[in-house]
Formats: sequence, structure tokens, C-alpha cells
Amino acid sequence: MSQHILSAFDRDLEAVQALVVKMGGMVEAQILDAAQALDTRDAELASAVRLRDKAIDALEEKINEEAARLIALRAPAASDLRTALTVMKIAGSLERVGDYAKNIAKRSDVLMQAPAIAGSGGAIRRMAKAVEGMMRDAIDAYIQRDAALAADVRARDIEVDQMYNALFREFLTYMLEDPRNITSCMHLHFIAKNIERMGDHATSISEQVIYLVTGELPDEPRQKDNSVQSVEG
Repeated sequence: MSQHILSAFDRDLEAVQALVVKMGGMVEAQILDAAQALDTRDAELASAVRLRDKAIDALEEKINEEAARLIALRAPAASDLRTALTVMKIAGSLERVGDYAKNIAKRSDVLMQAPAIAGSGGAIRRMAKAVEGMMRDAIDAYIQRDAALAADVRARDIEVDQMYNALFREFLTYMLEDPRNITSCMHLHFIAKNIERMGDHATSISEQVIYLVTGELPDEPRQKDNSVQSVEG
């Protein structure tokens, strides 16, 4: 009977983890599509990004419900409890990244009504690509239980910070050169900040993987580039 219960728990846990992987794939697509919509001024794609956010929210809710049910009904051992809790935290991070992608799509609609800021779309897209790579590797590290890959993702966050800070300075220059650029550059700054926060969430997922594998969160604080203090958006 105990073996039967254990097998049922394993099956349920695998099903929940499969949902996390599915959610991760959806979020990765949202990151790239939001940046592409901005770069190519594609209103239809921006609309699709906004609409797909509801499916991501629903998936997070389902993951949390299933994980909570597992904890309540199966009384898991310590390692399995750690897995169930990690699932919920990862789903929460993914949901927030989905929200940021939706916010980018919303601001893209506004920017499409104004003259383009030269080079900004491509720069934002490169930053988003870097974050999407972090997210993809963080999810792979989770699937493979690879603490080394998770630590690599964590270390790459400073690169995203540096890209954000470079963009902040660039947008500030555009605003100082021509006040007519202020509105567009403010929207672009908030978009860059959203992407930087996506990187923070990819880093948080990698830290949860390290905790899942080792039983401990990293001791040393993550390296950050705080050379620019910006307006929050």
C-alpha cells in the first residue's frame, strides 16, 4: 500500500512539474514576442502577447492548486516537500515575467503612434534575447537538477544589468538632445526596466534550483551593477 501511495505521489508531482515546464516555454515565447513587436512595430503581435497572459495566469493558479493539494493530501517527505514548494515559487516568478511581457506590449502600442527612436528596438530586442536565454537555461537547470547551470544563470544577471544601464544612459542622452523624445524615451526606459526585472526573476528561479538540489540557497549575494539609479516603472 505504501508503494502504491508513493507511486501516486510521484505521478502527481511529475504532472505538476510538467506544467511548470510548459509555463516556462510559454513565458520564454512571450519575452521574445514582446520585444519583436516593439522592434518591428507589430500591433497584431503586441495584441497577441497581451491576450496570452491570461493563459499564463491560469496555469500559475493551476500549478499552485495542484502543489497545495499534493502537500495537503500526500504528507510528503522533506525532499519532496522542498520540490513542491520550489514548484510554487518558480511558477510565481514565471507569472511575474509574463506580466512584464504584457506591460511591454502595452507600451509598444503607445510607441507605435510616435516616431521611432533610432536603434532602440534592436537594443531592447538584444537585451530580451539575453534574458530569454537565462530563462531557458534556468528551466533546463530545473528539469535536469543542474546546480552548476543554475549558478551560471545567476552569474549572467550582471550582464543584463549592464545592458540596462547602457540603455538608460542612451535614452537620457536622447531626451537631453531633443525634448520631443522625452515621452518615447520614458516608455522605452520602463520597457528596459521590465526586461531587467525579468532577468532578476530568471535569477530567482536559478536560486530555487540550487536550493532544490543542495537544500541551501546561495550564501553570497548575487552580483549586481548598480551604477545607474533609475526611476521605477
